[in-house]
Amino acid sequence: MRNVLARKKTTADPSETVPLAPGSLPLVGHAMKAIRDPRKFLRSLPAHGDMIRVSVGPLKAVMVCDPELTSQILLNDRTYDKGGPLFDMAREVFGDGLVTCPHAMHRRERRLVQPAFRRSRLSGYARVMTEGTTLLTDRWRAGQVLDMPAEMLSLTMHNMLQAMLGGTLPPEDLRQLVGDAIVVQHATYRQAFAPEVLKRIPTPGNRRYQRALAGLHGTVTDIIAKAEMCPADHGDLLSALLASRDPGSPDDPADAGRSERLNSVELRNEVLTFLVAGSETTAISLSWALYLIACNPDVQERLWAETDRVLDGGPVSPDHLPDLKIANQIITETLRLYPPAGMIWTRIVTEDTRLGGHDIPAGTTIAYSPYALHRLERYYPDPEVFNPDRWDAETQHSTPRNSAYLTFGGGARKCIGDQFAVVEAVLALADIASSWRLDLVPGQKHPAITTSMGPRDLKMRLSARTVRERAS
Repeated sequence: MRNVLARKKTTADPSETVPLAPGSLPLVGHAMKAIRDPRKFLRSLPAHGDMIRVSVGPLKAVMVCDPELTSQILLNDRTYDKGGPLFDMAREVFGDGLVTCPHAMHRRERRLVQPAFRRSRLSGYARVMTEGTTLLTDRWRAGQVLDMPAEMLSLTMHNMLQAMLGGTLPPEDLRQLVGDAIVVQHATYRQAFAPEVLKRIPTPGNRRYQRALAGLHGTVTDIIAKAEMCPADHGDLLSALLASRDPGSPDDPADAGRSERLNSVELRNEVLTFLVAGSETTAISLSWALYLIACNPDVQERLWAETDRVLDGGPVSPDHLPDLKIANQIITETLRLYPPAGMIWTRIVTEDTRLGGHDIPAGTTIAYSPYALHRLERYYPDPEVFNPDRWDAETQHSTPRNSAYLTFGGGARKCIGDQFAVVEAVLALADIASSWRLDLVPGQKHPAITTSMGPRDLKMRLSARTVRERAS
């Protein structure tokens, strides 16, 4: 077991003991490497130690490259609080929602949001997901070439809106909301790491982002105001959030005097978090899964055999989930290789502490990369290989991987919608595979990867599965 966290008063500078990653240049640090090929840069860091300093322009951080030390950070979110440029930017979109709020607010918000994700409600959301996938695929035609990331984002955005609002939004408002959300999604990472002076320049991109953000906030605020006038439980996420009550924690003095329910601003923050962040992550996972099975025909044929046997020619339903084992393994392995938004995450140290044998003073930025940690060979043999059988309960290696699988984070801040996301991805993948074959367009190379870990310029051609394919 690695060094256990011990709170301690220290004034030591991490630069005194934590080594600097090689290749740092004066003034810009590792910015050239990080910009030229961020994934290669992140993958290279674990070879230089469990903890290593990096510098990208003005951002200086201690990068943690060991899963056990990363788990210590995630399990102590009081000392390692949410913070850094990405979270600062995300707060502009989501306010202090469940993903972005500081530790002092998190426990209360988690208790208030948790009822919306109880297992008893998940089956209702799953039915909405399957209906949404059917609506999408019914529009597909053999021979059609699809921009897969855009297609999957359209699907997951529709599903999230239906699960969240119960189909109460007029079609025109729905289209506007989806359009604004997509603009905000695409701009978030660019805005997070852009210099402040550039964000203030009224470029077409900046103006488009500001209009979309204002429109998104305005539409969601109106939706919540109408829902509060008729707060009956319609089985959707928003109804659950409106009905949730929290008496507070008797062990937490910070809860004293706080409202027992989410106010209108908090409701808006949570709805925006689920709509924008929740839909993008699942769209990324599905896009990569479809790409990976197209590149691995043997896996694709096993998926076809499973969907044909389990669905038996009928539509997919939540009842099929326990038997869609290969589909589940494909999604899990896809999430390992391409964890959505998993290139790099940061935390801010709130008090002097000690980690991995190093004194870490308050104010230090701590960073970790799920993308890099998921490629450690001591946990994942042949880590670059797409191998869904890693997750077969009967054949997988005995090496424990809980600390080295960080797609959904960990500790008290673990993603509250992890099961929602996996269920949606598995059902959608099974539904698509039951009727369609998706092939890469000739000449298609490995897609470029966006900063949010999504594929860029992924084009795929549709073919209806033949009777012969089904019979085999």
